Amino acid sequence: MNARSEEENKLKETDCIRNGNAVLGIEFGSTRIKAVLIDENAKPIASGAYDWENRFESGVWTYRQEDILTGLKAVYSDLRKDVQKKYGCGIKHLRAAGISAMMHGCIECDENYAFLSPFRTWRNTITASESEELTALFDYPIPQRWTISHVLKDIKEGKDYLKDVRHIFTLASYVHFLLTGEKTVGIGDASGMFPIDFAAKDFSKKAASLFEGKYGMDVLPLFPAVHVAGEVCGHLTADGVKLLDESGELEAGVPFCAPEGDAETGMAATNTVKPLTGNVSAGTSAFATIILEKPLSKAYSAIDIVSTPDGYPGAMAHSNNCTGDYDAWIGLFAEVLKMMGTEVSKGKLYDTLLRSVFSAEKDAGGVTSYNFISGEHIVGLEKGVPMVMRDSEKPLCVADFMRSLLYSSLSSMRIGLDILSEKEGVKAELLIGHGGFFKTSDAGLKILSSVTGVKSAVMATAGEGGAWGAALLAGYIGSSLSLSDYLSSVFADARMETEEPEKADAEGYERYLERYKKGLEVERKAVEVF
Repeated sequence: MNARSEEENKLKETDCIRNGNAVLGIEFGSTRIKAVLIDENAKPIASGAYDWENRFESGVWTYRQEDILTGLKAVYSDLRKDVQKKYGCGIKHLRAAGISAMMHGCIECDENYAFLSPFRTWRNTITASESEELTALFDYPIPQRWTISHVLKDIKEGKDYLKDVRHIFTLASYVHFLLTGEKTVGIGDASGMFPIDFAAKDFSKKAASLFEGKYGMDVLPLFPAVHVAGEVCGHLTADGVKLLDESGELEAGVPFCAPEGDAETGMAATNTVKPLTGNVSAGTSAFATIILEKPLSKAYSAIDIVSTPDGYPGAMAHSNNCTGDYDAWIGLFAEVLKMMGTEVSKGKLYDTLLRSVFSAEKDAGGVTSYNFISGEHIVGLEKGVPMVMRDSEKPLCVADFMRSLLYSSLSSMRIGLDILSEKEGVKAELLIGHGGFFKTSDAGLKILSSVTGVKSAVMATAGEGGAWGAALLAGYIGSSLSLSDYLSSVFADARMETEEPEKADAEGYERYLERYKKGLEVERKAVEVF
């Protein structure tokens, strides 16, 4: 693009913002909150970010209410600074906005919307018996991290605050309520709360009746109302402006789409809402979602049934752990370099170490690692202990070590995918990756294709992630197109990097996976020690 074209584009983007035609998406991820502003063509034109960390308090992974409020204001402030720097203007009007957040978990509030218990995130693995009990009751897979699993745990433990619960939210629906005053949730995020009746595109009344009959609690009045993509689900209030924009410049009245989970904004950001399309979100956690042509034949505890933003079922293999362990190891390498008086940029260090996998042995040279910072339901661990084992007769090198760490990041997810392919014959022809695992895209794609045996791809926009997906869903408000057709128009000229699985890599990974599965017994013993 020449200088004149760049200047013309910048003028168009500036006019888009000044005329109130830009669309905002905000996503609360596990380690970062991100905001993205898009223009009339769904192109990202500005962004903001705010890093945050969950806390492990009293045996629960959580974020405090003040963490949520601080992060919301901070990420919008960072977006405003980016807009001011690039375009020399503020943000007074928006055409639309949308909120996304990590799916699942449970926020219980009283009649005044005050927290009655800690916000329990998706990362908790403390509801194993409740998950099993509800799966049997509903004949529908209910993972540990689902909202209703935590509610049942409260019931069984006789929590006194239950008598005061009047509202139950996910994180996305709670933030949406703060900004709009509307108690609503997108059907995708709702599918991480309670079973969905896909014909009615709503919570299952049959499941609610079974739950009330057994446990004496009518949960549906406590949940937000379910909505699908394309609907207006509230408008930014004056109180919402105060929580979002410390400058007070943004005007109230902005229409919001339904708040969605990160899986669903991931679907939007990768254009995977049609049957047998699939995507892999890999960051703090890893999950692969394949949109279904028909319902599964039975319930599997390792497979979630989730919804597209427009209300069609998908099957998800979700693992709680992904990049956290190799992030820690790369941090250790950075510390060694610093001790030796050498400074290397974070980006260069990551790229160099991750790309070393291209020279590694296909089976990681006898190195086997376990990335379980927290528990992992797919392999039956309520608690995690990161661990590395290696064949003492083989030399240890950085390349093999890094390939093992990356293999480990996706191996629990792969075990879940095997259930879909082997027992249900469900396998995507293409998996589109997004998330931090793919920042060094060639290494990420190599590992993903080796682990899954499926052609893999990353779009040029993969780095924008769920915040961009939330903005796309907000931009879809009022469209006469189907969601699939709308996204197809957005991605008509999308650039994509692909990787075909190579036989030697796939065979090497299978050898690694065999060791990995056998070594899980050692991991279980390690959990007992720690």
